Amino acid sequence: MTGLRACWALALKQRARDQGLKEAGIVCQSNGTIRRCSTAFAGLAAFAVLAACDAGTGAGEPPAQPAVQAEGRVDVLARFLALEPAGEGDSVAAEVGTTVIYASDVRREIAARSLHDDPAGVAPSDPVFQQVLSELVEQRLLALEALRRGLDRDPEARRRLAAAEERILGNILVETVVADAITEEAIERIYEEQNRLAPPVEEVRASHILVTTREEAEEVARLLSEGEDFAQLARQVSQDPGTRLDGGDLGYFTRDGMVASFSQRAFTTDVGAISEPFQTEYGWHVLRVADRRVQPRPGLESLRANIVRFLTLEGIQLLLDTVRQTYPVTRSGVPAPAAMRTPGPVEPGGPGEAEPEAAQPAQEDDAAPESGEVPSSSEQPEN
Repeated sequence: MTGLRACWALALKQRARDQGLKEAGIVCQSNGTIRRCSTAFAGLAAFAVLAACDAGTGAGEPPAQPAVQAEGRVDVLARFLALEPAGEGDSVAAEVGTTVIYASDVRREIAARSLHDDPAGVAPSDPVFQQVLSELVEQRLLALEALRRGLDRDPEARRRLAAAEERILGNILVETVVADAITEEAIERIYEEQNRLAPPVEEVRASHILVTTREEAEEVARLLSEGEDFAQLARQVSQDPGTRLDGGDLGYFTRDGMVASFSQRAFTTDVGAISEPFQTEYGWHVLRVADRRVQPRPGLESLRANIVRFLTLEGIQLLLDTVRQTYPVTRSGVPAPAAMRTPGPVEPGGPGEAEPEAAQPAQEDDAAPESGEVPSSSEQPEN
């Protein structure tokens, strides 16, 4: 009799569960066809449970699919069942058990992993789409099996699931709030501010001939003074493999772009003039300055990525500053800052004046203060 009552209770509980699904509008899926769970279906499920009890299998094998709701908790499987297409053009990419993976799920994963230049337009026949779909199917299979075994009820699993959901929700908030603030107008504003605040930078364009000894450098200078072509002579005798074939041309560079001794000579030589031989750690040089100018402003596109990164970090900080006002944070087990723990000056006879302590042995004067205590400045030993 006790077993029969338990079976009836289980049947009624199953019926109530399915009736609740119907009232909540939960959609059932079977072979791609969507149907609403009916009262008759709930009744059949109840009698199926009774039949199992009569057969003595109430405590037998677990169900093929985990219950959507059991013992007051919402099963993770409910989230799979409740997924809807992302839009009218979204289609079913695969069915796994009673769950569905949509094409939008595949494309979202492709975009997250930067596997295609146009994730939104990748076709289901594309090898990348099929590869990612296979991975999502395997992931879903493993998740369903984990649910069937009740692994989601393990305390550690629940903590990890909660941590993952917390991280994802935080990312979605940042994407929603911060992305709205990163507009083209904001990018252009930061670009103009940076260009206005950046000081002008002078740069020169020079060519050089590098040799080993002072005598060789003086011979190069003599040949140039007699009208030898600088670029031709550089190709013949310069020992700088990076510039020799270009006639010694170094391009434009700033003062910080070369070693100090080379920059000093380059920025003190007039345009069109050839320097006297001078030495650096690389050897002996003779250089010619071709041009001097103020460094041109970098284009917006070359700075766009850095500006977006700056605006993103700034937006995240502003968002955190705002939400901290809504949700107070109290840390446990962390000592207060030293400035808060250091006692301030006390007026003689005031309520905060400490009682005089008994004389302590001299050897205790050097003892370290108790944990968490910081002596005031008046208690510090004099130098």
